[in-house]
Amino acid sequence: MELKSLKKLSIPEAQECCYTPFYCEENVWKLCEYVKNQQPDLLQYCYVVFISNENKTVPLWHQRSKSAENHLTVWDYHVILIYTPPDQGEALVYDLDSMLSFPVDFSTYGSQTLRSDFLLKPEYHRKFRVIPGEVFLKKFASDRSRMKNSDGAWIKSPPPFPCIQTSESTNNLEEFISMKPETGVGELMNLNQFIERYFPD
Repeated sequence: MELKSLKKLSIPEAQECCYTPFYCEENVWKLCEYVKNQQPDLLQYCYVVFISNENKTVPLWHQRSKSAENHLTVWDYHVILIYTPPDQGEALVYDLDSMLSFPVDFSTYGSQTLRSDFLLKPEYHRKFRVIPGEVFLKKFASDRSRMKNSDGAWIKSPPPFPCIQTSESTNNLEEFISMKPETGVGELMNLNQFIERYFPD
């Protein structure tokens, strides 16, 4: 198959994707699974990005929430998918919780959703764990216990499919959320490094 026919991801419209509110990591896992099943040659150009920090307070704008102006949401963590086209075109962001287009070009996502850390207090500065999509599919596991209260009741309703598990783990979500260099898989970056990686001057 020629490279030209492989450049564009065939991910469905946002409303047709597998989506459960407050389970962004599993939503993105399902996006990666879709690419693996439908366009396996393009999975190598997909990267999963966990956004968090030591305080678990990361502000993102234009999110689907009922909060303040510009739909600013302060998440404990958030997860998105980035596609880097093999033709060296601009990276695309797939964020199922965003009010921007799906996908959206990285420069727009950077300026509208990430913005800058310059005017934010240090406790709100964002960090990024970038993981190849194929690695994420193989390594990620969650028993969804993070979304249960002390009585075992759901804080938020879970996805309709079984928990994601691997042969090595039933739950390693915290390793992906963590922004400690010695923990988990992938590459850690601050905001400037992340912007430079996917939208170089």
